This record gives sequence, C-alpha cells and structure tokens, in this order.
Amino acid sequence: MFVLGIDPGLSRCGYGCVSGPVGDERAIAAGVITTDLELAVPRRLAMLRAELVELIDEVKPDVVVVERVLFQTNARTAMSVGQASGVALLTASEAEVEVVEYSSNEVKLAIAGYGSATKAQVQSMVTRLLRLPAVPSPPDIADALALALCHLAASRTATAMSR
Repeated sequence: MFVLGIDPGLSRCGYGCVSGPVGDERAIAAGVITTDLELAVPRRLAMLRAELVELIDEVKPDVVVVERVLFQTNARTAMSVGQASGVALLTASEAEVEVVEYSSNEVKLAIAGYGSATKAQVQSMVTRLLRLPAVPSPPDIADALALALCHLAASRTATAMSR
C-alpha cells in the first residue's frame, strides 16, 4: 500500500509518502508546501489546492491520510489549519483517492506507543522506523510521515483481525 500523509497547515503543509511491507517501510517522498503570508487567505488556499492536486497526480497514492483537527489553543491557528484540512480532504476526494483521518493522539499512540508523546519523541520514532539519515525538518514533514505510518499500522491490524 502506498500512503500519502498530510499534516495540514496554511503556512506550512507537510506531506510524506510511505510504502513497504511490515518492518521495511520506506519514505518515498516528503516535503512541505508553503504559501505566502502576504497573500489573502482565499488565494493561499487556492495555491495549496493546486500544489496538492499536482502532488497527488504525481505520486498516485492508494490512500491519503489527513490529521483530524480536534483542538487548537489559538483560534486563528485552528481556523487556518481547519481550512487547509478541508482543502486536503476535498482535493483527495476529487482525485477519487481513499481518504482517512486520524487524530494527533491516535498517531502518537501508533508511532511512539504513547498518546501523549512529545513532538520530539514522534520525530525520533519516525526517523528510526523509516531508517532516515536525519530527523525530518521542519517537524511538519515528520508529522506527515507519522500519519502515513499510522495508517499502514492500522491497516495491517484490521487485515490481521479479519482473518
């Protein structure tokens, strides 16, 4: 299964593509889509959508995993993350790719074994699980890769339980 994880954000939207069998998962591509803070929000959302359309068309994932936005302490951040999340969900759906959402705590539990793991702990585990030469930077990349790894783990568990 080829999974594209998306850590939504309007300023920085992380993405990470992961594939491979259990224990031999590999990061195929990863990066950050950025938008210009000087532009109006509708223009930035359109730019994000265009970049995501291009990315999905290029990597052709089997599934797109987006972080479910549950809570943000800063209302302004919550709004922009929610808007970026909506763009990611819509773009994947329009591309007729399966879309799945996981909360931050679900991802932390799957990757670090602890639902309240720190960002550094998740980054460390992503680096270790994917045998990366360095911790992905900025952290949005590690978060996107963690989303993809979380879905691979959940899919394998579901498959094993259905047998």
